[in-house]
Amino acid sequence: MKPAPFAYTRPGSLAEALATLAGDPDAKVLAGGQSLVPLLSMRLAAPSALVDINGLPDLDGVTVTASGVRVAALARHADVLASAEAAAVQPLLAMALANVAHPTIRNRGTTVGSLVHADAAAEMPVVLSLLGGSVDAASTAGTRTIPAAELYVGPLQSSLRHDEVAVSAFFPALAPGAGVAFEEITRRQGDYALCGVAALVDGASVKVGYLSVSDVPTVVDLSGIPVEEMGEAALAHLEPADDIHATADYRAHLVRVLTTRVVRSAYDDARGRR
Repeated sequence: MKPAPFAYTRPGSLAEALATLAGDPDAKVLAGGQSLVPLLSMRLAAPSALVDINGLPDLDGVTVTASGVRVAALARHADVLASAEAAAVQPLLAMALANVAHPTIRNRGTTVGSLVHADAAAEMPVVLSLLGGSVDAASTAGTRTIPAAELYVGPLQSSLRHDEVAVSAFFPALAPGAGVAFEEITRRQGDYALCGVAALVDGASVKVGYLSVSDVPTVVDLSGIPVEEMGEAALAHLEPADDIHATADYRAHLVRVLTTRVVRSAYDDARGRR
């Protein structure tokens, strides 16, 4: 299929882009396009206009400080994955990004775009949620910071407003002595995960994030629960469902197996860092 007709604009400044979005509630932002363009082609999305932000200056950097990693709107997955500094400060980023689709997709797709696309089967939304990160959004009214806990409101739905551009995302640094791990199961390399698990352990605290098992990226606090029982405990907070790729029972089985495995790996990671 071909996309429905739409207007196209490529603003030269952020202010121009924001003004365009404010004047057209049916316009969509185009950054990497790896999620949006397939939706257009299948006519699952039919915006009145695309606002291509790829020409905007100063929106393609990855900034690393002792407090964390800030990823600008046009930074590609491959750029973030290639940053040794980002991996040193927050290693979960590289662990998860290595599982995002294929190199061709990572070369074009943007990390911030994936976050605000709000696909519960994608890796980066659950990473942001698990780490307690945030997204900075700009509009003609100003800027605001959206905590990850307030970003995801439903299937493929974020709290980003139609007139806003997500200009950056912040991933907090890994605390000294803490550990992280990530694993997912796919039918083929690069496919969406049937189930994915990310873990963050810090002393007695154990938090685990899940992708592809609920309508939104879901983080469960499993502190104080024996590792062997964590998967079963997590299922009380998850919503595995049947689809053409897997049954709900199989997804629940993956939750049990991967939770134990990934939490143990996170503990090993923490010990190695100490």
